[in-house]
Amino acid sequence: MKIAVVTGASSGMGRDFVRQLDAADTYDEIWVIARRRERLESLAADVRAPLRIMALDLTKPESIEEYKSALAKYKPSVSVLVNGSGFGRFGAFKDFPLEDYYTMVDLNVKALVAITYATLPYVTKGGAIYQLGSLSSFQPVPYINVYGATKAFVLSFSRALNQELRGTGIRVMAVCPGWVRTEFFEHAVKDDTIKYYNKFFDSDEVVRRALKDMKRGKDVSICGLSVRAQVLATKLLPHKMVMHVWLKQQKKL
Repeated sequence: MKIAVVTGASSGMGRDFVRQLDAADTYDEIWVIARRRERLESLAADVRAPLRIMALDLTKPESIEEYKSALAKYKPSVSVLVNGSGFGRFGAFKDFPLEDYYTMVDLNVKALVAITYATLPYVTKGGAIYQLGSLSSFQPVPYINVYGATKAFVLSFSRALNQELRGTGIRVMAVCPGWVRTEFFEHAVKDDTIKYYNKFFDSDEVVRRALKDMKRGKDVSICGLSVRAQVLATKLLPHKMVMHVWLKQQKKL
């Protein structure tokens, strides 16, 4: 049974990955994972492949175990894995409860590692693993600092794992977009701490670029010339200077 697995499939880039993967290839099933069952069920009208609905909260160990049990039961051939679950908080570190940060690390880091680890034995030669990072993967970001740190982990983990899997026919790529129009901001933004957003991209164009970059053999996908320029700047300039520019943009200096 050839399948694709997409976490965070209820909205945003996860949802667009489901649609675009389905349009690009044929699957016996697409396993879609998120907390909101009704949103997952509504995806059925947009795709050809049968969906296996898995309404799971990946911050909970029992949800990871349920996913692992499904893999063991059906023993699918996983052609694609997309780790699209994640959330952030925009604001001063002290202004959010510690529990928010624990949950963020659990979802953005621990769940991503757990889903990758559980799925990898079932990924077939030629398989692709997409890990959702961020432009903030490349630099420290004040006022988005815990979120940025989790995405820095995703970038480092994904690139290193891609090298470990050389010769297996399985590829891993970090998808690192800038600002993307999704529901993410409804949960991340609580006030006007972050004031400056230079350019927004549509979710579907970020996903299209990611699918193309995987075929090109890249281990990082960055959508948009302006975002690639920012990434280059973070590599060439001291991070203290990069953070200074960011703080000036957000009127914190």
